[in-house]
Amino acid sequence: MSTQTPILLVEDDHAQNELISAMLSAASYQVFSAFSVEDAIVLLKQQPHIKLVFTDWKLGQLSGLDLINYIRGNKLEHGIVVATAYGSIEHAVQAIDQGADDYLSKPFQRQELLLALAKANKASQLRLTNRQLNNQLTEQSSLVDIIGHAPCMQKVFQRIERVSATSATVLISGESGTGKELAARALHQLSHRSNRAFIAINCGAIPENLAESELFGSVKGAFTGATHDKQGKFTAADQGTIFLDEIAELSLSLQTKLLRLLQEGVVTPIGANHEQKIDVRVIAASHKNLHQMVQEGEFREDLFYRLNVVPIHMPPLRERTEDIPRLIQHFLAMFSQRYGINDLQLSSQLLKQLMQFNWPGNVRQLSNTLEQFVLLQDEDELLDTLKAHHTPTNNATHFTLPSDGIEWDSFEKNLLQQALNREAGNKTQAAKLLGLNYKQFLYRLEKHAL
Repeated sequence: MSTQTPILLVEDDHAQNELISAMLSAASYQVFSAFSVEDAIVLLKQQPHIKLVFTDWKLGQLSGLDLINYIRGNKLEHGIVVATAYGSIEHAVQAIDQGADDYLSKPFQRQELLLALAKANKASQLRLTNRQLNNQLTEQSSLVDIIGHAPCMQKVFQRIERVSATSATVLISGESGTGKELAARALHQLSHRSNRAFIAINCGAIPENLAESELFGSVKGAFTGATHDKQGKFTAADQGTIFLDEIAELSLSLQTKLLRLLQEGVVTPIGANHEQKIDVRVIAASHKNLHQMVQEGEFREDLFYRLNVVPIHMPPLRERTEDIPRLIQHFLAMFSQRYGINDLQLSSQLLKQLMQFNWPGNVRQLSNTLEQFVLLQDEDELLDTLKAHHTPTNNATHFTLPSDGIEWDSFEKNLLQQALNREAGNKTQAAKLLGLNYKQFLYRLEKHAL
C-alpha cells in the first residue's frame, strides 16, 4: 500500500511546476498538478483525499488568495502553503489572514518547502480532529435535545438535570437502543466532572477471566502473563464518571468488589497489598429486569439498592411516537452532513411507513435505517425492508402480556396517541382504528389529557 501524501501543486509556470513536482515526488508526495485556480478547484472536487495544497500567489487573472478563500469558504480543513514573490510581505500577511498555514518567499530552498508543508499538514490534521470532536459533541447534545419533546422524555431530562450536579449513583433501565449511554453522557456533561474522564464499559463484552484486572487493575506478577502493573478502569476514571453498561452480566464475585467500591470508595488491584482511594461517579445500565434477577438470586440485592439510588427509565420509541418525525429530521440532517449529501428528501409514502413502523430496536434502529437510506438513497429497498419486518398490530390476539405486566394507563395513552398520529388527528378515524365509538374515544382522550 502506498504511503505517499497527496498534495495539490498550483503553479502556472510549466517549468516551475515540473521542477517543484519532481522535488515533491522525491520527498514521497503524490503530486496533483494544476495551472490555474479553476483547475485547482476542479481537482479538489475530484480528489477529496487531497488535504494539502501548495500554491503560487500569481495565477493568471486570479491569485492564491482566491484559492484560499474557496477552501476556507467551503469549510475545508486543507493545509495550505503559499509561495509569494521576494519581498511581498503584504501578500504573505494577506494569505495568513485568510487561512493559509505558512508562506515561502521565492526563491526558496527544498528544505524550507518540506518544513512548511509538514507544518501545514499537521495543522490540517489538528483542524480535522477538532472538527470531528466538535461534531461528536454537537451530535450528542442535539440528539439529547431533539428526542426530549415527548412528555415521557421530558420527565427523563428533568430527572437528569436534577441529579447531574450530584455524585449520586444512577441506574438506567430500558430496552436496547433507547439511548441509555446517551443519558449517561448527558449526566456527565452536565456535572462538575465534565472536564474529567468519562469511561464506558460494556460488562458483557469483557472476558470473565480478564474482567477483574480490566476493572480494578493488577500488579506485576499477580498472575501468569501479568508482566507489568495495569491500571484498572475505575482508577482511570478517578475524579470522573464510569458507565457500566449491561451491569447484569457482571459475575457475582465482581459484584462483591463493586459493592465494596461503592461503600468504601476504594479499589484493590489484583495482587496488591494496599487499597487505593478513588473518587468516581458510577452510572450503571441494563436492559434486563434487575429487580427480578435479585428475586431469582442472579444479582446481589445489596448491590442493586446501592446502584438504584436514582433510577432513570428510558422509554421505548413506541411509547413516544410523537418524537419520530423530529428524529427522522435530525438523523437525515446529521447523516447528510456527515456524508456530504445535499437536498435529500423522503417521499410521503416512505415517511408514512417510517411513522407506522414498530421500531423494536428503538432509536438505534431508526438511526441505522436512515443512515443506510442516506448512503444508498434507495426508497424501494427501504420500503421492502420495513414491510418485511412489520408486525401487524390491529389484532388484539397478537399481543402477548409481558411476564412482568404492564402499566395500563401508559399503555392506553400510548395507543390513543398512536391512533391520533396515524390518522393525522382525525378523531373519528382514530376511534375506528381502536374499535371504540366516538364518545368512548373522547372520554379516554380527556382522561389522559390528550
